[in-house]
Amino acid sequence: MKKTIRDFDLLGKAVIIRCDFNVPISEGKITDDNRIVESLKTINYAIDKGAKLILMSHLGRVKKEEDKLKNSLKVVATRLSELIHKEVKFISETRGTLLETSVKNLNNGEVILVENTRFEDVPNKLESNNDFELATYWSKLGDLYINDAFGTSHRAHASNVGIAETLPSGVGFLVEKEIKMIGDVIENPVRPFTVILGGSKVNDKIGVIKNLVNIADYILIGGGMAFTFLKAKGLEVGSSIVDLENLDFCKEILEKYTDKIILPIDVVCGIEVSENSTAITKNIIDMNSDDMGLDIGEKTIELFKKQLDKSKTVIWNGPVGVFEIEQFSTGTKSLASHLANQDITTIIGGGDTAAAVINEGYKESFTHISTGGGASLEMLEGTILPGIEAIDNS
Repeated sequence: MKKTIRDFDLLGKAVIIRCDFNVPISEGKITDDNRIVESLKTINYAIDKGAKLILMSHLGRVKKEEDKLKNSLKVVATRLSELIHKEVKFISETRGTLLETSVKNLNNGEVILVENTRFEDVPNKLESNNDFELATYWSKLGDLYINDAFGTSHRAHASNVGIAETLPSGVGFLVEKEIKMIGDVIENPVRPFTVILGGSKVNDKIGVIKNLVNIADYILIGGGMAFTFLKAKGLEVGSSIVDLENLDFCKEILEKYTDKIILPIDVVCGIEVSENSTAITKNIIDMNSDDMGLDIGEKTIELFKKQLDKSKTVIWNGPVGVFEIEQFSTGTKSLASHLANQDITTIIGGGDTAAAVINEGYKESFTHISTGGGASLEMLEGTILPGIEAIDNS
């Protein structure tokens, strides 16, 4: 077990909280503040306990100087102030006199937000490479460290692993929930336990398949990755996306776990991935060489639903179609709606899957929606996440 924020006396302490404020921004405005909202429980707890809060996060990809212009956390500070009904002072640098003075002048219950940690990646990737000097500098700003950024816990960066190795550390409520929900379900699922895997490439999910095929009772495969499995069975999949490098892996899995793997029996085809592409539903055995499978068909939806109706635990990672395009979104929407009305343990594995179900209005309808796409994927693989491993044990 890892220490949590509850294990520390926070009164008067300078507490560095690594948050995940990597929110989508368009024309200078936040279009989805879910990740900020998910951090509020930990932030408000620390405020109520009289801590001096130093919040850190990354935002977007910062590879060159120009990237800094569109990836400042200033807009996040403004939104966070509105959500906690309290001033959040934005520090427009990642190190320097302004930051040091602001930390020194913090009073109990006050909050500052440090500029995007990935600004330190220009030019030498100090943040992403867990630079010792940078981590040491940041750690000297606080008395203890709390990791509440599950979405980056699969990366060993200076702002998570680096600081945690230097200061007393624990996890926040968000990370604690992620560990409990995903970890406990994998270790001891209520059966029957069904996994839905989607997304585009098999390569992205090899580790997940290898791990969960030995734990789950059934694995339903949709999305682009289904066509690699179907091709491995010798079927015509037209111009659908196929992960050729992993055909042999798919053949091996299908042969070894024939009764566990459930594949689509019909698909919604188009000529290309486009909003202008006409959708035509075909049985798998009727696909032509120029067909591109872009969603599961109605027969497959019903097949998957029947399986889900028998399940007591479900983990879903990856949309089963190109849900961003209306005519290829039916499969993902139908499964989301069906699962939202089941009285079972359902975990949504972050990333695109989370976005899809939240966009459909099902944010409160599942047992847990993960805030980390890559991190949740690695947990499903059974991988130890460095950002969590670095936290002190209780």
